[in-house]
Amino acid sequence: MDVAVIGATGAVGRQVCTQLIERRALPTTARLQLVGRRGGSSSAATHGYRADLIDAYDEIAPLFDVALDPDEVVADVIVVASGATLGTRPGQPVDRAALARANHAMFAAYADALAEHGSGDEVVIVVTNPVELGVATMAARLGRQRVIGMGAWLDTLRFRREIAHSLGVRRQRIGGFIAGQHGDDAVPLWSSVRIRGLVEGERDRTVAALRAGRDLADLPAEIATAQAELLAQQDSGRAFAMVEAWPPDLRTVTRPWLTHQSGARTAVGTANATVDLISALAEGREIVTAGQVALAGETRVAGVPVHGVLGVPVVLGPEGWSEVLLGDLPPDEDALLARAARRIAATIAPYVPEGDSYVPEGDLG
Repeated sequence: MDVAVIGATGAVGRQVCTQLIERRALPTTARLQLVGRRGGSSSAATHGYRADLIDAYDEIAPLFDVALDPDEVVADVIVVASGATLGTRPGQPVDRAALARANHAMFAAYADALAEHGSGDEVVIVVTNPVELGVATMAARLGRQRVIGMGAWLDTLRFRREIAHSLGVRRQRIGGFIAGQHGDDAVPLWSSVRIRGLVEGERDRTVAALRAGRDLADLPAEIATAQAELLAQQDSGRAFAMVEAWPPDLRTVTRPWLTHQSGARTAVGTANATVDLISALAEGREIVTAGQVALAGETRVAGVPVHGVLGVPVVLGPEGWSEVLLGDLPPDEDALLARAARRIAATIAPYVPEGDSYVPEGDLG
């Protein structure tokens, strides 16, 4: 299986390539295409990065290829990790509307090129934010089930880690998903949480204790308050210590947000989640994951079939995503997911022509 990484010399792209090789997710007979932009520093850096990877990993590395134009991208799995990244300076809020303005043209250029020159069977993993806009743009041109955004899987791994941290166990013992929009509008599906080794009654009591009587209706306000408190804290070490005292779902959102505000990035965790998905595709197996996908009525939120991009649990296999695994939700999860769907639709609407994508139908609460 061949993989192309669009934006291979960026922070996340470099991590994706490195982890693919170090985790031996690709055989030495596979091809890893490093995609940059023709002209300027990107072109030189992409060729230089290829040479560096060969120096480091020649004995275990796949074959390397360089592409500098959207028309040259050819692979079985394509990772979109290029584009602008905003809001990483300390104290600067993340402006998803600005990200959309900055990155829509890039999404469209690669989507158009793949639609014209691709094999028609590629699976596209969107990493670049706003991941939901990337999914909508790619899905409108390539087909819904061949495109998945990895943001919900990254948030899911974070959610499971925070629960495991609270319980003093390994993340592998925790099941459960994050749905909704990647970032502040992530929706913790507490009803999906499973803890290996606990029977149903024990699981319910443990989850109730972790939630401490809180309702998801309060989570958006809790996130806003927490972010303001963290920004007011001048000592970054103390700020990260503050996060430790909060409930798992609040930590899931605020810890990576604080990481960005600190001036660092979340490239390693983002790449790890992306390589998880690539590995499953490379092995030809189906997995249950979470991802932003373009829905066409496969599930309902607030009693309304969703025709739009939304993060949900899905089955992912060699040909893309298939079944949506979102059953009846408790009222607080349902209401917060409806809110996320509305906010995603507002981000996407200015960029995807009417009738050319999957927009929400009905009143989602």
